[in-house]
Amino acid sequence: MAWRLLRVLQRTSFSVPTISLPNPNCYRLNPPAASSPLLPKLWKRSHTDAAPLPSPLQETRAGTESGDSGGAKSTSFRSSLNEAEVAKFAAIAETWWDSQGPFQPLHLMNPTRISFIRSTLCRHFRKDPFSARPFEGLKIVDVGCGGGILSEPLARMGATVTGIDAVEKNIKIAQIHAASDPLTSSIEYRCTTAEELVKENEKFDAVISLEVIEHVADPSDFCKSLAALTVPLGATVISTINRSMRSYATAIVAAEYLLNWLPRGTHQWSRFLTPEELVLILERASISVQEMAGFFYNPLTGDWSLSDDTSVNFIAFGTRRNE
Repeated sequence: MAWRLLRVLQRTSFSVPTISLPNPNCYRLNPPAASSPLLPKLWKRSHTDAAPLPSPLQETRAGTESGDSGGAKSTSFRSSLNEAEVAKFAAIAETWWDSQGPFQPLHLMNPTRISFIRSTLCRHFRKDPFSARPFEGLKIVDVGCGGGILSEPLARMGATVTGIDAVEKNIKIAQIHAASDPLTSSIEYRCTTAEELVKENEKFDAVISLEVIEHVADPSDFCKSLAALTVPLGATVISTINRSMRSYATAIVAAEYLLNWLPRGTHQWSRFLTPEELVLILERASISVQEMAGFFYNPLTGDWSLSDDTSVNFIAFGTRRNE
């Protein structure tokens, strides 16, 4: 009965007011009209659009050695930490690796999230997507890493991974779990925030933050910090939940109150961002969104897949402008 209800909610069309911005095209759709200046090239990019080699991180390191810090020292970044949200996730930290627990939806969604990340990063950095370790040579930070369910696959694909989270319990659990596998034991886990890393002048080829922005105090400040951590021409990947009536029905009413997939109160609908809003926030933070995709859940199979429907869960890939 529950899956039938979820199926109906997914198929039901709702309308919700959004900000007056051009509608962003989704992953692998046709390019937007020329009159859409905020949303250029959200369709699939070719290798000709990829970042030049060598790695942007190498160029930034060279600039830092010559005295160019990329502006990180001269810019003040306000903390985006939301203490209430930190406490909320600290209370369920021990369940991160319980695939049947509160984080079950993330475990189920993880292969699809990784598929999008692998595809976009390999294309951008000119890596072989069929390689067992396509991310070798890339330095990646997982912002809001939780128990490490994303950091570990990134490390297994060859990346040098730093996982950060504001919840100390999350970091301890991530460290213990990663230590059991030689391929993930090299992950550097730190209990800190993106803003603190900016103060330390840290830079990464790719900055990834999945299902985090809807829990921070100020999405704009948070994205500015993510941009400051990304090297020029580097990559940023963010996933979140759309602020639509359909997301309210599925991500809150169904997931939290009917199916009990998540603890009640995990999400606040007013904190969700529409795709248009996220694109604008990132644009103002010097990150140009290049690709976007939605996630579709099939209640019959329990599987997630990429979709052009961004009405509930969606993910965006962008590049830091070389300014």
